[in-house]
Amino acid sequence: MTDPKRSGVTAIHSLDRFVFSVPDLGVAKTYFTDFGLDVRQIGNRLDLYTFGHPHRWGSIYESGKPKQLEYLALGVYAEDYEPLRRHLEKMGVKAVDPHPLVDEQGFWLRDPDGITLQIVVAEKSSPNEKGEAFGPLNMKNPIGIDIGINRRAMQPVKPVRLTHALLFCSDVPRSLKFYKEALGMRLSDQSGEGIAFMHGVHSSDHHLLAFAKSDGPGLHHTSWVVRGIDEVGLGMEQMLNKGYRYGWGVGRHVLGSNYFYYQRDPWGSFTEYSYDIDFVGVDTDWPAQDHPPEDSFYLWGPTAPEDFVTNHETATRKAG
Repeated sequence: MTDPKRSGVTAIHSLDRFVFSVPDLGVAKTYFTDFGLDVRQIGNRLDLYTFGHPHRWGSIYESGKPKQLEYLALGVYAEDYEPLRRHLEKMGVKAVDPHPLVDEQGFWLRDPDGITLQIVVAEKSSPNEKGEAFGPLNMKNPIGIDIGINRRAMQPVKPVRLTHALLFCSDVPRSLKFYKEALGMRLSDQSGEGIAFMHGVHSSDHHLLAFAKSDGPGLHHTSWVVRGIDEVGLGMEQMLNKGYRYGWGVGRHVLGSNYFYYQRDPWGSFTEYSYDIDFVGVDTDWPAQDHPPEDSFYLWGPTAPEDFVTNHETATRKAG
């Protein structure tokens, strides 16, 4: 099946990979293994896969320094690579040197907050259709009636794929303008100048990237699709049983509509189990809206931790 492409539009199609660095690679390896990812170590780098999927979703390097977002790789179709490069040059977006951690080809630029971006020809990893809906886990009792599954039958939760990343930025409208005009993404929804969500025009989840107001750049969370709402709750249970106590959920978002559980990682950012996020097809012109603050966060769930939107990357840089 051919990947979808919106006619007459040159734009990125996927968040191909995120890359960040941490003080201790061993801590990262344990955390993401516990979370349910297929973690592969190559020298001083971890590559993050989901089991049964060939795509490399993220890479983590050891720096001996506080956690820092290094760069994002954004995927394009081969036929869009040179047209997008020319478009950026015409806009006056300056090319920059490749990131020192790079291990593949592409051209490089920075967004208005200085986040390094790599544009790379890649297979489309964002979805082409709405994910399959799974109901609650059930088993049949001896007379054939569905009943709840028992704990002893549970297997570890293993996410299916990456769905999105949320970035901190100093000016949400400015970031929206850049990612729309420079890279062809489109607004899905926003809440004032506090938070905004953007999708890919060649079909994607409700958001590939989201932006939250802060005092500078950083990575707030990455989000990973699981197979049902039960797996969101079981993911929470999995992490609690591994000794990770600080998280948020289970709940359901308004914008994007997905069920969620956020686990705080060892560096102050989060990793989300997500199920049933909205989908924007290649032929859909999503009716973006500006929502009131009470709809920007969640429909139901426990109260979010007070420091849920704290940018620990800028806090660390200021302390240093």
